[in-house]
Amino acid sequence: MIFHVIGIGNSKPVFSNEQNELIRNTTVFSGGKRHLELVKDVLPKDYQWIYIKSPMSTVFHQYENAQTNVVIFASGNPLFYGFSNTLQNKYPNAVIHTEPYFSSIQLLANKTNTNSNELIAVSVHGRTWKALDAALIQQKSLIGVLTDADKNPKAIAERLLQYGFTNYKISIGEDLEGEHEKVQTLTLSEALGYEYHKLNCVLLHRIEKRKQHFGIQDGNFKGLPGRPKMITKMPIRLTTLHLLEILNAKVFWDIGFCTGSIAIEAKLKNPNLEVVAFEKREECEEILYQNQKTFGVPGIQEIIGDFFEEDIETYNQPDTVFIGGHGGRLEELLMKVNKVITSNAIIVMNTVKETSRLSFIESCKNLGWKLTEEINLTLDLHNPICLLKAVKIEGK
Repeated sequence: MIFHVIGIGNSKPVFSNEQNELIRNTTVFSGGKRHLELVKDVLPKDYQWIYIKSPMSTVFHQYENAQTNVVIFASGNPLFYGFSNTLQNKYPNAVIHTEPYFSSIQLLANKTNTNSNELIAVSVHGRTWKALDAALIQQKSLIGVLTDADKNPKAIAERLLQYGFTNYKISIGEDLEGEHEKVQTLTLSEALGYEYHKLNCVLLHRIEKRKQHFGIQDGNFKGLPGRPKMITKMPIRLTTLHLLEILNAKVFWDIGFCTGSIAIEAKLKNPNLEVVAFEKREECEEILYQNQKTFGVPGIQEIIGDFFEEDIETYNQPDTVFIGGHGGRLEELLMKVNKVITSNAIIVMNTVKETSRLSFIESCKNLGWKLTEEINLTLDLHNPICLLKAVKIEGK
């Protein structure tokens, strides 16, 4: 299969001599409805058009039945979150020739006279917030965002304000190169007051850098009312993250998150980490949110309810787990966790009680886990804390 993918803008394109020759000698073309309107005047008389629309299985079936080269018109740069990448994933052995145009984010940077040397681009078009969240946590100086109908400029501004990212301003490009082109740079609050053309993209400009912490002071976290000491202390927290090998983790479960201190520090250290945090106490949901907002950490999935009653198989399989609470049912909890964790997963628990330490060690033996670390730490006048680390042996 041979595909020629030609990137075009938002107005009638001017093709090169080579492209015109290719179009004259092709019969099967493809693209969206908008692309057809822009190029139909240059297509040969008896052309066939394959619309790119859902379901994609129908589109691919038409490509496979065409039995000839296909010329595809796509927006901007088809190799930038674009259709050439879709083709490469679907047909790894196909010959794909791509001739790109400017991406919408490049156009917006040019139109706002923005130095794009440090530009990092993400897409929330049909995707989760994960990539944008990671870029924000890393405090990237310039973030380009491909939007969609739901995750539009207003929704993006709302999310930044929700998690305290007031240190950014926003440039919004609407219908770039089209009849209704509009470009404006606003504060996040100002951006909430507009409705936007359905074709748009965004640049987020960092105005100043928020203070970063290698370890957050305990008193800076919002805690449980009347229980200020109910938090994993900062030195213990950092040692725990070390034992969890959090920089190498992909999916982290924090069971019994309480104030969210472990989950928040884990996400700050590894912004691409998927964090699922479980907690039985309903009041901790608001505490976690307030701490996320204070420290600029979106993207933590909180689950409120009794862990023992949760269908945990509905969540992504963790390769790293922290046991922050077990309600006196540690052995039962570890057996439940064992059913869903990956091979070579890391499990860490901190305990003051000797009975919990012995129960964790005994459960490791019963489950075939390897106990790899046992560290005892004492802070100030607090009771000694034992940090335990185990690894699930592959095949067990």
